[in-house]
Amino acid sequence: EVQLQASGGGLVQAGGSLRLSCTASTRLFGDYIITWFRQAPGKEREGVSSINLSDGRTSYATSVKDRFTISSDYPKNMVFLQMHNLEPEDTAVYFCAADLWIGGPWHDASEYDYWGQGTQVTVSS
Repeated sequence: EVQLQASGGGLVQAGGSLRLSCTASTRLFGDYIITWFRQAPGKEREGVSSINLSDGRTSYATSVKDRFTISSDYPKNMVFLQMHNLEPEDTAVYFCAADLWIGGPWHDASEYDYWGQGTQVTVSS
């Protein structure tokens, strides 16, 4: 079983940057798909960005494309989400999730079996 820990959240002004980290308890062999989700108060959990460790393919939500970058450090069992030009609308609790195989869209939270605890990101205007 994979245990995930998300970190790196905080309070930042609009236009600022943050880097979130997702650390796995076990070696993330190349078949895992790691995805960042976020959930704002009163809203559904939404997929932000995903990386397929088997081939490095990445996916992004339209709202964050060109501002966020997902990457991995395989030897350290870590996945990062670099966030630039943050907006108040990015305020949410951010979660990382993992699974070996998903049959549906990468942004469908029900596809993932392993979840980390959330890390709060607050962007002030």
